[in-house]
Amino acid sequence: MSSIEINRVLSEMRALQARVAPPSAPRIDSQAAPVSDFAALMKSSIGKVASMQNEAQSLSVAYEAGDKSVDLTKVMLEVQKAQLAFRAMTEVRNKLIDAYHEVMNMQV
Repeated sequence: MSSIEINRVLSEMRALQARVAPPSAPRIDSQAAPVSDFAALMKSSIGKVASMQNEAQSLSVAYEAGDKSVDLTKVMLEVQKAQLAFRAMTEVRNKLIDAYHEVMNMQV
């Protein structure tokens, strides 16, 4: 889809919105849409998952080295939380890819 077609579709959406929506309703505006919020959210989520994995790894290494201050229960819980967070992030990625493919296969 070319940028001309995208602009035409946006113009049609704005025209339809102007006809249907009351004057006080928010308008669709390409300049007002926060583009980086989703990207920032994804980046921070990936960072959190990575830090959870790093923490679990460091606790595991400390326990294996014989550190008496590290409890096996805490190590196992942190490892399980990191695995669960990684699986959840993978599922979100898979859903995003599926949605992308679905949008790309739509007929305009």
